[in-house]
Amino acid sequence: MSINNRKKIINIAVIAHVDAGKSTLVDAFLAQSGVFRENEEMADRVMDSNDLEKERGITIYSKNCSVLHDGYKINIVDTPGHADFSSEVERIIKTVDTVILLVDSSEGPMPQTRFVLQKSLEEGLLPILLINKIDKKDARIEEVVDEVYELFMDLEATDEQLDFKILYGIARQGIVVRDPAEVAGVNIETAGKKINKRPSGQDGLSLLPLFDTIIEQVKGYPDYSDEPLRFQISSLAYDDYIGRLGIGRIDRGTIHPAETIVIVDHEGKSRSDKINQCFSYQGLKRVEAAEISCGDICVVSGIKDITIGDTICHPDHPVQMSSIKIEEPTMSMNFMVNSSPFAGREGKFVTSRHIKDRLEKELEVNVGLLLEATDSTDAFKVSGRGELHLSVLIEQMRREGYELAVSKPEVIFKENDQGKKSEPVEEVVIEVPDEYSGAIISELNIRKGMMASMDAKNGRTRLVYTVPTRGLLGLRTVFMNMTHGEGTMVRRFFAYEKYKGEISGRSNGAVIAQEEGITTAYALANIAERAELFLAPGTHVYEGMIVGLNSRNEDMVVNPSKAKKVSNIRAAGSDEAIKLPPHRLFTLEEALEFINDDELVEITPQNIRLRKRLLTERERKKSGISSHK
Repeated sequence: MSINNRKKIINIAVIAHVDAGKSTLVDAFLAQSGVFRENEEMADRVMDSNDLEKERGITIYSKNCSVLHDGYKINIVDTPGHADFSSEVERIIKTVDTVILLVDSSEGPMPQTRFVLQKSLEEGLLPILLINKIDKKDARIEEVVDEVYELFMDLEATDEQLDFKILYGIARQGIVVRDPAEVAGVNIETAGKKINKRPSGQDGLSLLPLFDTIIEQVKGYPDYSDEPLRFQISSLAYDDYIGRLGIGRIDRGTIHPAETIVIVDHEGKSRSDKINQCFSYQGLKRVEAAEISCGDICVVSGIKDITIGDTICHPDHPVQMSSIKIEEPTMSMNFMVNSSPFAGREGKFVTSRHIKDRLEKELEVNVGLLLEATDSTDAFKVSGRGELHLSVLIEQMRREGYELAVSKPEVIFKENDQGKKSEPVEEVVIEVPDEYSGAIISELNIRKGMMASMDAKNGRTRLVYTVPTRGLLGLRTVFMNMTHGEGTMVRRFFAYEKYKGEISGRSNGAVIAQEEGITTAYALANIAERAELFLAPGTHVYEGMIVGLNSRNEDMVVNPSKAKKVSNIRAAGSDEAIKLPPHRLFTLEEALEFINDDELVEITPQNIRLRKRLLTERERKKSGISSHK
């Protein structure tokens, strides 16, 4: 084979921080390459197909699609921007020829950008920088380009990698240019306060400069189709009809359905197997193919126990490709059968067998997850890459009809080379108005944080800290309250470092229901004088359920269902005149951050409840955890 012979196939990944416009850019790619018919309506952020992704506005699972341009097939991989899903990103980088580094024109490169970029530079890829959202009023294009250069130098990029091509764009309108001055005359229409999206381009401007730059830089995949098959699995999927699917890029040779192959695992052991079907990507669809050749992304079915890192080879030429390292989990929590008095009322799947089967099914595709047995048959220890990684799994299970209880998230400690205890530390980048910076610095110091840098500009302070993961539990709610919702906080896994010592948890005690009943406004009004409420009148509660946060540091047992006595002087209906302060509602993440070691979060398809691990006051006193800590 001559290296000059090239297949017209290019694989690219779009990497960026959460909300920089990755999925919107992919929408524009699809809109401008004829994937959709003229009369076909295109959904917004079409690659974020999962309900949770649409709601949160983030990409959780990396997905593939392909577009055609000038005779080239360009496979696009939309990767997660959040560090908790980094196990997805690391594998994807191995299958691409170049990466588009998408950076917001005002925010600049953020921590997750750094993480993914580092992985691409280690693989020797030459990135293309695309400064997005250049129509923003607070855009600082030149400064952001300088920040990216600094980031490349920090990551020890080679001279060739430092000579990256720079483009500028407004992905929402499907526009990419080589010079920001070209968009000066573009009028972006608005409907009220909402901007009209035009992913198909505007005013004669389109993604053409980006397509051309990709083809100039990569020139297609070398044609190794005459060589023996070699194909490493970089991600997994699951289909209810055809089972487990292996996805990866064909490195050498061609592959056909019903072909007998040899699989070489990460230990170098080989075994024979047979492929059932082969699929490639056309637009957003997975299409069955009679032959897929080198350079293309391929999906194979029929191999039951295939896993990430396995190499599929020609039977006469077994080869082990370099292993794919997956980052280890940093946080764990126990998933338990719901044992509350309301167990089984709302959920469809409630037994330990149901929970175990669902977690094992998740392991088929979610390789960053680890499942371990515990002393109890009703509880499973689940470890993941962070709080968001685990809470997304819980939220999916809840929507599927599962009912369970989970414990407080705990970090996973390790022993370092000297045999000393070490713990995960995260890099936190915070931007707050200047007046709140003192309070935030004080809070992070209490949580054993170490300041790396501080920079004040235009009335806002940017802080970079390294903080133990333990210290970040519960910080988000405190942070939002301290900054009155005006601050932004971004975090990513940094490293395992020496154990930082004790970090105090929640200082206030819980308000606990004394018995089962329906809450009344009369009882809650009395409780509200001494505590922050978590529920409204008319809520069904049970003994041991947490109904509020005490203003003092001890737990307080109350009766939130107490009704006013009817007398001939006062009518029981005068409750209607009682005004209660607004009660606090918890999202799943907030609930997990809130609880202490002796508490659980009860999760059902309809409700998220907080409860004590031991429901009766007698049990708590017996175990030494009385209502007064």
